[in-house]
Amino acid sequence: MFIQTEATPNPDTLKFLPGRSVSVEAPRDFASPEDALTSYLARELFAVDGVTRVFAGLDFISVTKAEGVHWPHIKPAVLGAIMDCLESGKALFGDRDECERIICENGAAETVRAIRDVIDTRVRPAVARDGGDIVLHGYDDQTGVVHVHMRGACSGCPSSTLTLKQGIENLLRHYVPEVTRVESVV
Repeated sequence: MFIQTEATPNPDTLKFLPGRSVSVEAPRDFASPEDALTSYLARELFAVDGVTRVFAGLDFISVTKAEGVHWPHIKPAVLGAIMDCLESGKALFGDRDECERIICENGAAETVRAIRDVIDTRVRPAVARDGGDIVLHGYDDQTGVVHVHMRGACSGCPSSTLTLKQGIENLLRHYVPEVTRVESVV
């Protein structure tokens, strides 16, 4: 098995492309070893000393390393763990613990559907190219503020604030006039 790697805008995160599907149902984000208990793949990657976050997209895996750890030192172990997991035939993920919940009040369902549509069709593919994902966390119809959660390589990336404000916010405000601002939640 040949696994390609790509740099991401986040210098602490590399994107691994195994040439096959990884997380077909939905993107999965593991911010800690405790979050990885239901995932064979994430558990094996967190076993590599220096790995601090794992994100699985449709056809890629983004791995974030600790500050001070150098990729040449851990990249072979990360590649080995990914290869072993994919070739094992075991399920990479357990059941999803919870569904994404969108918080909206006062009949804003149409606006939330429009926001979700823009995120799914225009934003998510762009951030996936950089090894990340974006999840709609909530919408306040009184203020027009959209709350999103950046995951994978986008989480903690130095350029994520610029992407959020100049890219995502402008796009949402253009396609969904009710949106006034976009904020990131941790």
